[in-house]
Amino acid sequence: MRWTRWLIGALMLLGACSNSARAQQIGKYVPIQAGSDVDHALNEINATTDPAQKLPLIQKFAEGLGKQGDYPLVTDGLFVEYYLGQKNYDKAFEYGEKLFALDPDSFQNAVNMVRAASEKGDVDRLMSYGEKAGGIMQRYKAAAAPAGTAASAWEEEKRRTLEANKDNYVYIQQLVFSGVYQAKDAGKRAALLVKFAQVFPDSPFANQALGVAATAYQQAQNTTKMLEVANGLLAKDPNNVGMLLLLSDYYGERGEQLDKAETYAKKVPSLLETAQKPEGMTDEQWAQQKGLQKGLALSALGQVNIEKKDNAQAVENLKAAAPLVKADDVSYAHNQYRLGFALLNLKRNAEAKEAFTQAASVNSPYRGLAQDKLKGLAAPAKRKPS
Repeated sequence: MRWTRWLIGALMLLGACSNSARAQQIGKYVPIQAGSDVDHALNEINATTDPAQKLPLIQKFAEGLGKQGDYPLVTDGLFVEYYLGQKNYDKAFEYGEKLFALDPDSFQNAVNMVRAASEKGDVDRLMSYGEKAGGIMQRYKAAAAPAGTAASAWEEEKRRTLEANKDNYVYIQQLVFSGVYQAKDAGKRAALLVKFAQVFPDSPFANQALGVAATAYQQAQNTTKMLEVANGLLAKDPNNVGMLLLLSDYYGERGEQLDKAETYAKKVPSLLETAQKPEGMTDEQWAQQKGLQKGLALSALGQVNIEKKDNAQAVENLKAAAPLVKADDVSYAHNQYRLGFALLNLKRNAEAKEAFTQAASVNSPYRGLAQDKLKGLAAPAKRKPS
């Protein structure tokens, strides 16, 4: 329903010449004189609901009145909105590009193009048009006052215009973030999310995008980029739980920067105590998420303990983590696999066998590793030669 309102609002801008309408538009403004032939033609087009009747009216306008002056802008906009409504996205892109050629700063066209790319599932176009939208906004914010307009009046007009377009801009960000988040290739997904954060640095989704990008780089086994993005995000947001968990686990697994890994892991539980529940999440979901994150922190801390040869403390932390991460198969298997090693180091082989059995009991990358350890524990000890 929101889109219907926005599209109607966009078309209303074509139907009257008013300062309030002009103040809400970013890009070229085409005034339409009330009662003119153009006004009558547009009113007829807007009033026609049957797509089979609307298209010939738009084509007639394009071939006649729509060729005059700045009216090709209006014509291309009509075609974009018509084809978008018919879900003919290729034609919508065709006319959208024509409109951008005439007015590179048409924010309404950027809104329509992002929507078309989102609905079509075209991730590359989605990011490209999102980038156009971001550029339009940046240029508008930086624009100097037109000749003859006082600086104070211009700043007030910009403030009103930005406020009028705020919902559309947030919606663009939502569509772009959601679309690139779903890119199947982890490396591509990460690169697009980093680009999103660069294009929309003030977006409420920017830090989230960088967090997901760091994880995606890890999945793509691009350690250099993962560390670059994760450490960069922590520099901006030192209390980012996701990045604290990612880096504490990474450093602990590799036996590197163990003091930093320990500090990061220990910081998470205290942050969770005061964390605010995300909007739209139920109390139960929030409790589960906090429990899992606390469990992951304890598991990472347990690995750090192992690397520091404090196996008794590792067992304590890993046992505390187990019930918290059990709902997630991979995290649970990873934790129990670590626990098995800590117990082996303490020569508590029976308990280690149980931990490895638990690690092998769920479907995860650690199943085969745990099974190999169980085979080793089951093999009879070699007798020493007499």
